[in-house]
Amino acid sequence: MTKDSIPALADGLLAAGCIQFGEFTLKSGLKSPIYIDLRRIISAPGLLAQVGAAYLPLLKDLRFDRLAGLPYAAIPIATAIALQGGYPMIYPRKEAKQYGTKAEIEGEYRAGETAVVIDDLATTGGSKFEAIEKLSAAGLKVRDVVVLVDRESGARQALEQAGLQLHAVLTLTQLLDHYESTRQVAPELIGAARAFLKSS
Repeated sequence: MTKDSIPALADGLLAAGCIQFGEFTLKSGLKSPIYIDLRRIISAPGLLAQVGAAYLPLLKDLRFDRLAGLPYAAIPIATAIALQGGYPMIYPRKEAKQYGTKAEIEGEYRAGETAVVIDDLATTGGSKFEAIEKLSAAGLKVRDVVVLVDRESGARQALEQAGLQLHAVLTLTQLLDHYESTRQVAPELIGAARAFLKSS
Protein backbone atom coordinates (compact mmCIF):
# COMPACT_ATOMS: atom_id res chain seq x y z
CA MET A 1 0.00 0.00 0.00
CA THR A 2 1.35 3.44 -0.86
CA LYS A 3 2.14 5.92 1.89
CA ASP A 4 -0.47 8.27 0.42
CA SER A 5 -3.33 5.76 0.84
CA ILE A 6 -2.50 4.71 4.41
CA PRO A 7 -3.94 7.84 6.14
CA ALA A 8 -7.47 7.62 4.68
CA LEU A 9 -7.77 3.92 5.47
CA ALA A 10 -6.27 4.30 8.97
CA ASP A 11 -8.63 7.21 9.69
CA GLY A 12 -11.63 5.23 8.45
CA LEU A 13 -10.79 2.24 10.63
CA LEU A 14 -10.46 4.45 13.71
CA ALA A 15 -13.68 6.36 12.99
CA ALA A 16 -15.63 3.12 12.52
CA GLY A 17 -14.42 1.75 15.86
CA CYS A 18 -12.41 -1.01 14.19
CA ILE A 19 -9.31 0.14 16.10
CA GLN A 20 -9.86 0.76 19.81
CA PHE A 21 -7.48 1.76 22.59
CA GLY A 22 -8.03 0.84 26.25
CA GLU A 23 -7.75 -2.48 28.07
CA PHE A 24 -8.93 -5.63 26.35
CA THR A 25 -8.58 -9.38 26.79
CA LEU A 26 -7.62 -11.07 23.53
CA LYS A 27 -8.74 -14.51 22.35
CA SER A 28 -5.33 -15.81 23.50
CA GLY A 29 -6.07 -14.57 27.05
CA LEU A 30 -3.47 -11.81 26.85
CA LYS A 31 -4.36 -8.32 28.09
CA SER A 32 -3.90 -5.79 25.30
CA PRO A 33 -4.05 -1.97 25.21
CA ILE A 34 -5.30 -2.09 21.61
CA TYR A 35 -8.16 -4.05 20.08
CA ILE A 36 -8.73 -4.54 16.37
CA ASP A 37 -12.30 -5.55 15.45
CA LEU A 38 -12.63 -5.64 11.68
CA ARG A 39 -16.11 -7.21 11.79
CA ARG A 40 -17.45 -3.69 12.21
CA ILE A 41 -16.44 -2.85 8.63
CA ILE A 42 -19.70 -4.39 7.34
CA SER A 43 -21.68 -1.51 8.87
CA ALA A 44 -19.74 1.06 6.81
CA PRO A 45 -20.22 0.23 3.10
CA GLY A 46 -17.84 2.97 1.92
CA LEU A 47 -15.10 1.71 4.23
CA LEU A 48 -15.75 -1.90 3.16
CA ALA A 49 -15.27 -0.88 -0.49
CA GLN A 50 -12.11 1.03 0.45
CA VAL A 51 -10.76 -2.00 2.32
CA GLY A 52 -11.51 -4.30 -0.63
CA ALA A 53 -9.67 -1.94 -2.99
CA ALA A 54 -6.66 -1.82 -0.65
CA TYR A 55 -6.00 -5.56 -1.17
CA LEU A 56 -5.90 -5.30 -4.98
CA PRO A 57 -2.32 -3.96 -5.37
CA LEU A 58 -1.01 -6.90 -3.30
CA LEU A 59 -3.05 -9.46 -5.22
CA LYS A 60 -1.98 -8.30 -8.68
CA ASP A 61 1.54 -9.65 -8.09
CA LEU A 62 0.37 -13.09 -6.89
CA ARG A 63 -0.56 -16.14 -8.96
CA PHE A 64 -3.83 -17.81 -7.98
CA ASP A 65 -7.13 -19.10 -9.38
CA ARG A 66 -9.54 -17.93 -6.69
CA LEU A 67 -9.87 -16.16 -3.38
CA ALA A 68 -10.54 -18.15 -0.21
CA GLY A 69 -12.17 -15.87 2.38
CA LEU A 70 -11.93 -17.09 5.97
CA PRO A 71 -15.05 -17.04 8.15
CA TYR A 72 -16.34 -14.92 9.55
CA ALA A 73 -14.81 -11.44 9.42
CA ALA A 74 -13.02 -11.94 6.09
CA ILE A 75 -16.00 -13.20 4.08
CA PRO A 76 -17.44 -9.71 3.45
CA ILE A 77 -13.92 -8.39 2.81
CA ALA A 78 -13.21 -11.18 0.30
CA THR A 79 -16.59 -10.47 -1.34
CA ALA A 80 -15.65 -6.79 -1.74
CA ILE A 81 -12.31 -7.81 -3.27
CA ALA A 82 -14.01 -10.32 -5.59
CA LEU A 83 -16.48 -7.69 -6.82
CA GLN A 84 -13.80 -5.06 -7.44
CA GLY A 85 -11.14 -7.38 -8.85
CA GLY A 86 -13.37 -9.81 -10.73
CA TYR A 87 -11.93 -12.77 -8.80
CA PRO A 88 -13.94 -15.95 -8.15
CA MET A 89 -14.29 -16.75 -4.45
CA ILE A 90 -14.75 -19.73 -2.16
CA TYR A 91 -14.70 -20.11 1.60
CA PRO A 92 -13.92 -23.01 3.95
CA ARG A 93 -16.71 -23.58 6.47
CA LYS A 94 -15.90 -23.49 10.18
CA GLU A 95 -17.92 -26.68 10.47
CA ALA A 96 -19.05 -29.11 7.75
CA LYS A 97 -22.72 -28.96 6.78
CA GLN A 98 -24.74 -31.79 8.32
CA TYR A 99 -27.29 -31.73 5.49
CA GLY A 100 -27.43 -31.42 1.70
CA THR A 101 -23.96 -31.73 0.16
CA LYS A 102 -22.24 -31.68 3.59
CA ALA A 103 -19.69 -29.34 2.02
CA GLU A 104 -16.49 -28.34 3.84
CA ILE A 105 -15.88 -25.60 1.25
CA GLU A 106 -18.53 -23.37 -0.28
CA GLY A 107 -18.24 -22.18 -3.87
CA GLU A 108 -16.99 -23.70 -7.09
CA TYR A 109 -13.40 -24.94 -7.41
CA ARG A 110 -11.35 -27.75 -8.92
CA ALA A 111 -8.63 -29.81 -7.27
CA GLY A 112 -5.21 -28.63 -8.37
CA GLU A 113 -6.16 -24.95 -8.42
CA THR A 114 -4.36 -22.36 -6.30
CA ALA A 115 -6.28 -20.37 -3.71
CA VAL A 116 -5.02 -17.22 -2.03
CA VAL A 117 -6.24 -16.99 1.56
CA ILE A 118 -7.93 -13.70 2.48
CA ASP A 119 -8.28 -12.81 6.15
CA ASP A 120 -8.83 -9.65 8.15
CA LEU A 121 -6.05 -9.88 10.70
CA ALA A 122 -2.86 -11.82 11.38
CA THR A 123 -1.77 -12.33 14.98
CA THR A 124 -0.06 -15.68 15.59
CA GLY A 125 -1.23 -17.38 12.39
CA GLY A 126 -3.00 -20.24 14.18
CA SER A 127 -6.45 -19.78 12.62
CA LYS A 128 -4.92 -19.69 9.13
CA PHE A 129 -3.47 -23.18 9.44
CA GLU A 130 -6.84 -24.73 10.28
CA ALA A 131 -8.42 -23.20 7.17
CA ILE A 132 -5.44 -24.04 4.94
CA GLU A 133 -5.69 -27.66 6.09
CA LYS A 134 -9.30 -27.81 4.84
CA LEU A 135 -8.37 -26.21 1.51
CA SER A 136 -5.43 -28.58 1.06
CA ALA A 137 -7.61 -31.60 1.91
CA ALA A 138 -9.88 -30.54 -0.98
CA GLY A 139 -6.91 -30.59 -3.36
CA LEU A 140 -6.29 -26.84 -3.45
CA LYS A 141 -2.81 -25.36 -3.29
CA VAL A 142 -2.11 -22.42 -0.98
CA ARG A 143 1.05 -20.32 -1.14
CA ASP A 144 -0.08 -16.89 0.03
CA VAL A 145 -2.13 -15.35 2.84
CA VAL A 146 -3.25 -11.71 2.48
CA VAL A 147 -4.59 -9.71 5.43
CA LEU A 148 -5.65 -6.14 6.11
CA VAL A 149 -3.64 -5.77 9.34
CA ASP A 150 -0.59 -7.66 10.55
CA ARG A 151 -0.44 -7.32 14.34
CA GLU A 152 3.25 -8.33 14.10
CA SER A 153 2.84 -11.00 16.77
CA GLY A 154 4.53 -13.93 15.04
CA ALA A 155 2.14 -14.84 12.21
CA ARG A 156 4.61 -13.96 9.45
CA GLN A 157 7.33 -16.16 10.93
CA ALA A 158 4.95 -19.06 11.66
CA LEU A 159 3.57 -19.01 8.11
CA GLU A 160 7.06 -18.74 6.59
CA GLN A 161 8.13 -21.84 8.52
CA ALA A 162 5.26 -23.68 6.81
CA GLY A 163 6.31 -22.40 3.37
CA LEU A 164 3.60 -19.74 3.20
CA GLN A 165 3.98 -16.03 2.51
CA LEU A 166 2.09 -13.38 4.50
CA HIS A 167 1.16 -10.12 2.75
CA ALA A 168 -0.40 -7.27 4.74
CA VAL A 169 -2.06 -4.06 3.59
CA LEU A 170 -1.09 -2.44 6.91
CA THR A 171 1.02 -3.31 9.93
CA LEU A 172 0.16 -2.35 13.48
CA THR A 173 3.33 -0.22 13.54
CA GLN A 174 2.12 1.78 10.53
CA LEU A 175 -1.24 2.40 12.21
CA LEU A 176 0.39 3.52 15.47
CA ASP A 177 2.81 5.80 13.58
CA HIS A 178 -0.12 7.43 11.77
CA TYR A 179 -2.26 7.93 14.88
CA GLU A 180 0.75 9.33 16.75
CA SER A 181 1.71 11.77 13.98
CA THR A 182 -1.88 13.03 13.58
CA ARG A 183 -2.46 13.16 17.37
CA GLN A 184 -5.78 11.36 17.02
CA VAL A 185 -4.89 9.06 19.92
CA ALA A 186 -3.43 10.12 23.28
CA PRO A 187 0.37 9.64 23.49
CA GLU A 188 0.10 7.41 26.58
CA LEU A 189 -2.24 5.03 24.72
CA ILE A 190 0.12 4.90 21.74
CA GLY A 191 3.02 4.25 24.14
CA ALA A 192 1.15 1.38 25.83
CA ALA A 193 0.33 -0.15 22.45
CA ARG A 194 3.96 0.12 21.32
CA ALA A 195 5.17 -1.50 24.57
CA PHE A 196 2.69 -4.35 24.08
CA LEU A 197 3.80 -4.80 20.47
CA LYS A 198 7.44 -4.94 21.51
CA SER A 199 6.73 -7.58 24.17
CA SER A 200 4.56 -9.82 21.97
